[in-house]
Amino acid sequence: MSILAGVEEADFSYLKKQTGATSGNLSVQIDKLTTAGYITVEKGFKGKMPRTTCKITSAGQEAFKVYVDALKEYLSAGDF
Repeated sequence: MSILAGVEEADFSYLKKQTGATSGNLSVQIDKLTTAGYITVEKGFKGKMPRTTCKITSAGQEAFKVYVDALKEYLSAGDF
């Protein structure tokens, strides 16, 4: 989510490289985020190669903001 929050869109290869995740793990996470309505997925082709592109939705942006705010609050409390 943090990667998608900072870009307009990202393809599967880019996300895989940036996260270091396996293809299978990344696919599962993308499916979960899509089901939650946090990202949209568009499948197409770049030349003859298949291409999967992900974009964060406004619901995803809001959920990520809430998560970051909660994390900041937790860290500032120092109760860890």
